[in-house]
Amino acid sequence: MSNPPTKTNFWHPFAPMGAVDGHEFVIERADDVWVWDTDGNRYLDGTASLWYSNIGHGRSEMADAIHDQMEKMEAYSAFGDLANPTVLQLCDRLVDLSEGRMGEAKVFLGAGGGDAIDTAAKLARRYWQLSGEPERVHLLSRTQGYHGTHGFGTAIAGIEPNREGLGPLMEETARAAHHDIQALEAEIERLGPETVAAFFCEPVIGAGGVHPPSEGYIEAIGEICKRHGILLVIDSVICGFGRLGTWFGFERWDIEPDMVTFAKGVTSGYLPLGGVLINQSLTGPFWDDPSDPPFRHGQTYAGHSTCCAAALKNIEIMEREGLLEKVLENEKIFFDAFSALDGHDAVGEVRGGVGLLAAVGLDPDLLAERPSAPVELGKLVRDRGVLVRPLGDGVAASPPLTAELEHFGEISSAIAAGLEEL
Repeated sequence: MSNPPTKTNFWHPFAPMGAVDGHEFVIERADDVWVWDTDGNRYLDGTASLWYSNIGHGRSEMADAIHDQMEKMEAYSAFGDLANPTVLQLCDRLVDLSEGRMGEAKVFLGAGGGDAIDTAAKLARRYWQLSGEPERVHLLSRTQGYHGTHGFGTAIAGIEPNREGLGPLMEETARAAHHDIQALEAEIERLGPETVAAFFCEPVIGAGGVHPPSEGYIEAIGEICKRHGILLVIDSVICGFGRLGTWFGFERWDIEPDMVTFAKGVTSGYLPLGGVLINQSLTGPFWDDPSDPPFRHGQTYAGHSTCCAAALKNIEIMEREGLLEKVLENEKIFFDAFSALDGHDAVGEVRGGVGLLAAVGLDPDLLAERPSAPVELGKLVRDRGVLVRPLGDGVAASPPLTAELEHFGEISSAIAAGLEEL
């Protein structure tokens, strides 16, 4: 039997294409917290697209900054000793934003969060080789953690379906139960502390279902890593650039990471960019002497001048409009809007409370009976003019940082109506 005619040639990420084909939801324009489909229907963007539209959509000054840079030079390689003014300016700016929390930090850039994770993983292993401890190769992460879909990111993923059916993955990786200090200690002891290169941790687990850390957890992992000499990699691809009310996310806790990965909000998605902020304590084997070996790693578009110009303008807007402070002022109000859903019969739990991130987990019995319930709920909420993201056991919301209090209520009300119909 022949296959039916294909209705779209675009293979969507993380999509069951047999169901999506011919049934795409097409968004054609956007402004601040709103988006419109091709039929002219307006929707509240309750997810900041894919966690990244932090300054909102349609900023003309972002377009102007991108246009101005492209008129000068769109891009040029930054391999070897090559550079451009915008990449140098951006890296200086990013180090300034870290406010000395990682010493005189350095910045390695790529095109997105997956690039950043692979960079951090390879740099961790290479650092230990050059430091005389080549046995340190294990990369630890957590259940429910998401670290992109590149080679190392897939290997350390804590969302099991993202690891399945791909054959052998990168070796020497392991996971501990999230927010369980004893489980992390036990896994380190099982592997042998002297074999562990780095531990990867999202401050708030994002794609794994929005799980804020338990009280004292982040400080505890900092102490454990320091005690065992394990590099601490904070994955702030989702949590950075205001999502938690700080520039890199980790500043809300008393820790000093060895590396911080970032992407998404660094340009608010106007152009793709990601990178790693690297503690000065790691740079010695690569940086102290002209005869030191190069780190033989990098992406074609690392240091892309137009992407860097977009990031600089994005940071300028966030500072000028006080968006980080706005998140800290609004985070409790945002979470309270979702907490009102906690008593619904279809709800198992509501998670959030740190920054503009929240999730509504469905009742386990409902999920057991109807595994597709999160996707169904996402579509029901969309029918009411709000976009949320089906994740794991429910739906998540992470609106642009420009969202106002009435938008929080609108998201919550749409979810409540969706739950009733579900």
